[in-house]
Amino acid sequence: MDQGQFGSHRGVVEVIVKVSKMLKTLLGGRSKWVLAALLAFVVPAFAIETLIYDAQKGKWLKYDQRTAIKFYRKHGQAPGDFQRKIVTFRTAEEPGTIIIDGDKHYLYYVLPDFKAIRYGIGVGKDGFGWAGIVEVGRKAEWPTWTPPAEMVARDPNAAKWKNGMPGGPENPLGARALYLYVNGQDSIYRIHGTHQPWSIGLNISSGCIRMVNDDVVDLYDRVKVGTRVIVLMQGAALYKGV
Repeated sequence: MDQGQFGSHRGVVEVIVKVSKMLKTLLGGRSKWVLAALLAFVVPAFAIETLIYDAQKGKWLKYDQRTAIKFYRKHGQAPGDFQRKIVTFRTAEEPGTIIIDGDKHYLYYVLPDFKAIRYGIGVGKDGFGWAGIVEVGRKAEWPTWTPPAEMVARDPNAAKWKNGMPGGPENPLGARALYLYVNGQDSIYRIHGTHQPWSIGLNISSGCIRMVNDDVVDLYDRVKVGTRVIVLMQGAALYKGV
């Protein structure tokens, strides 16, 4: 399989931006509430699957959990396009901003001169994807994992850690965590490491953004509390801070 070419379906991001600008012009400060309601009503809640291009067969193949585990066992890492690299990235956002393209499983840390560091990520599985504008509220090294009440209720494995799982190699949050806040309140979502490095490139989490530990350590050292985080995801089920 060719490691250098990946694709996924896109579609509503441009529409969201245009509608947002139009509503802001017409409604002023009330636009964000109207836009949030409109998005919740219009955008279907489904996850975009990852596709990998097989150069030998000349076609796109589904990159699912089984394929990802097999690839990781063979190569010891995620496919090449999910490796950290500096890329050309045009945006009006200021350097230091984090922009997440959930559909393509990329996190961008904006640099000056239309460049960005691009990291591969894992995102929310079907029904757990979300989009919006949040900020880094706090940071933690080898964080304690405390599953939210909703996860405790549906997952017996999470229930045994309802009072908190100490940080360490087997902790689902991995080596570092950036806690995402909306209006000063914890959104329950994080950008964090993982003890499942094969999961990068998949729709697999309960809404958090996961990275391999080396990448999340690199990002952690660059990011400050208060950093703006923009999350884009087609078909997101939830919207935060819109």
